[in-house]
Amino acid sequence: MKDKTLRLLLLMILLAVNSAVAANAAQIKSHISIKQPGNPAVTYDLQTTPPEALPLVVTTRQVAAGNETIYEVTVKARQQTVYFNFGAELATSYRSADCEYYLPGFWYHRNLRSPKEAPSFHTSKSWNFREDRMSAPLTSVYNMETGDGWGVLRLLDTAADALTCHQSGEEILSGESSVGYLGFDGEQTEVELCFGYPYIETPKRYIRKLTLIPPITTFARLKAGESKTIRWRVKRLAANDYASFVSQMWEYCFDVMDPQPVKPLYSPEEMKAQMANYFRRAYVDRYPLKYHSGHGLHIERCEPAPIIQVGFCGRVLLNAFNAIEYGEQTAQKDLADNGQAIMESFLKHGFTQAGYFYDDINYNIGVPDDNAVVHSIRQQSEAIYAVLLYLKYEKEQGRRHTEWEQRIHRLLDNLLGLLKDDGHYARKFHDDGSDIDSSGGSTPSATSALVMGYRYFGDKHYLAAAKHTVDYLEQNIISKSDYFSSTLDANCEDKEAAIAAVTATYYLAKVTRGKEQQHYIDLCRQAAYFALSWYYLWDIPYAPGQMLGDLGLKTRGWGNVSVENNCADVFVFELAHIVDWLGKTCNEPRFTRMNTLINSSLNQLLPVKGRLCGIAVEGFYPEFIQSTDWDYGKNGRGFYNDIFAPGWATASLWELYSPNRTDHFLEK
Repeated sequence: MKDKTLRLLLLMILLAVNSAVAANAAQIKSHISIKQPGNPAVTYDLQTTPPEALPLVVTTRQVAAGNETIYEVTVKARQQTVYFNFGAELATSYRSADCEYYLPGFWYHRNLRSPKEAPSFHTSKSWNFREDRMSAPLTSVYNMETGDGWGVLRLLDTAADALTCHQSGEEILSGESSVGYLGFDGEQTEVELCFGYPYIETPKRYIRKLTLIPPITTFARLKAGESKTIRWRVKRLAANDYASFVSQMWEYCFDVMDPQPVKPLYSPEEMKAQMANYFRRAYVDRYPLKYHSGHGLHIERCEPAPIIQVGFCGRVLLNAFNAIEYGEQTAQKDLADNGQAIMESFLKHGFTQAGYFYDDINYNIGVPDDNAVVHSIRQQSEAIYAVLLYLKYEKEQGRRHTEWEQRIHRLLDNLLGLLKDDGHYARKFHDDGSDIDSSGGSTPSATSALVMGYRYFGDKHYLAAAKHTVDYLEQNIISKSDYFSSTLDANCEDKEAAIAAVTATYYLAKVTRGKEQQHYIDLCRQAAYFALSWYYLWDIPYAPGQMLGDLGLKTRGWGNVSVENNCADVFVFELAHIVDWLGKTCNEPRFTRMNTLINSSLNQLLPVKGRLCGIAVEGFYPEFIQSTDWDYGKNGRGFYNDIFAPGWATASLWELYSPNRTDHFLEK
């Protein structure tokens, strides 16, 4: 360890002393493709092609800027209209076998947690993507052997985008676009970072869940005498490991892009007042289990569906508690009564014989036999979280629910029995406790439930189990920067896994003291960089006619979802107030600013009268936005899929606008 630290220190000194030289140490080569309509494009190597042989003038220059280089290219048409695509490669001199990659919100390590049907090393070691797939327009590579890395960050133009007629092939853009591409080539012995304008996507395009199609190369038009200038920042830095590399690159992107809060359209109070319509309009009472219909709804109708999820997409119990609390705060008795009816129905009909919640019920099919039930540690934990919030609130109102307490106590005891020797939980399991999916990626979702159980019941066995889960989390997820498999509809690198790690370590930090607490704070901070790396630091452009662009949506503050699900959403829950706490605790103002940014931005698509934002009913907040050239199967970029899940979106935003809820619960 001492040798590695000394090597890192020497490398940092070298980079600091000779920063301008270091930034220029890697060579950049470039090429340009020219297309005549109706003919295949011709590509020219700009290092070897005589300038007079081209129908345009290409000027490149590198300017030292501190410890970075600004790489600038200007393309100017001569005497005729030209259609071009410019590309460049930064030669890193790194051996491919030694390298890991980081493209924020889309590529971590080598994406080997993702299946071959999504972008990953399983399919190719060389990829190029539209910039708007990334939460910051950065491509970067880290050398595990030398302890340093390179990054290329696009300097943004005025935002614009244009449509293409086809999804693959050589395509001339229909108008002005600012969208370029970023990527890497790890197929060769030495790694290159790739970048250019306008965008290409190679060797495949990722257009919907687990769907890769042939590549695309787009061409921008320049009329005679017109010119276009594009800029990138090239940076080299030293890092002790991949986690440090990602955190430094995130800080670098944040500082360069300097995202400012969006002017909020609504206050938190106005958001809650409007979203409360969801509690009223989505309420279903015709089945043994009563619920707010939370997923499987159609955007053009928003009519309740006969399906229930206790957590994940539905968040039925959390929304029931939200309705009770808000209904009593605002004297809307019907909301509170509906919430109480939901809780009572789950107490009577919501448990299996083994004492677990039914995770999913589709009343078109019927309640599943206990032997056929599939449980997930995430949904069971989310249900415990919701009910414990409810029980604490009810006690404060002078109402006690001993039967509910017994049920939750039994369920927490069940979780103790499910805990593996190494501290992990199976992702999915049968009602008898046997594993279906033994993967440990969802483990941190149980930590907060166990800590809450300790605080509510005073049972130190729950606290010991929570600490054991974080032992596993530290050794297998945080130390390896391997955040995966937390969401239930994908099994890959994802934002929710990183958020779960942040939340788990935060809960333990809030109930411990001294060196132990500091250890959990340090783990929380490390995980927070990965969680925040999924959140957009810039506003991606939309083409005219794409609804989200026409609404004026600013994407900064929204979070990418996962490698498999390449869209953005409002999944935040407790993350914003945790990073705000981290910012104050660790004296990290970037975290505090991210809390402000997220709070200011996620309210933009609230459906209200006269501005329904594509949703049929006021207050039913959209689940996600199809933010890049990717969709769930319907409507495409700039629109919603036809089916959505307002249940979890409502619950997430409600948590965002209830920032003191967790601290209130965990305080003695």
